[in-house]
Amino acid sequence: MADGAGQDVVLERVFDAPVHLVWQLWTDPEHFRAWYGPEGGTIPVAEMDVRVGGRRRVCMDVQTPEGAARMWFAGEYREVVEDRRLVYTEAVSDERGGVPEEGVTEVRVELEDLGGRTRVVLTHVGVPGDSPGAAGWAMALEKLGARLSRTRS
Repeated sequence: MADGAGQDVVLERVFDAPVHLVWQLWTDPEHFRAWYGPEGGTIPVAEMDVRVGGRRRVCMDVQTPEGAARMWFAGEYREVVEDRRLVYTEAVSDERGGVPEEGVTEVRVELEDLGGRTRVVLTHVGVPGDSPGAAGWAMALEKLGARLSRTRS
């Protein structure tokens, strides 16, 4: 559940999938493109160099009340502990991945092996728990669950 009163998005889910598969869907660009973003959103670009210091660049197309919108996000991986923890920065960027000095947030993904099931705790530091970003993450995690139920590795 999202903590609407907090200054950060914190979501926890338990998926009926092994931890290595959940990790794969977070770190493989093709899998990530299939589930990331809010309902109805698409990810035409997902570039992910998943290693400490590696860069990431993601493009998201969404429908807003004002019409179609394209957003770019970029960041850098800070922690990569396979099947356990993924930490990266994220900021709205330009198409080339240029990131402003301000507005950089941090995404923390913690995975816990529950013997064939996986607990995911997602924390997006710097994004309020009652924001549209929090709602987007909640939708994305629902899409992740659906993707996990269809994916075998």
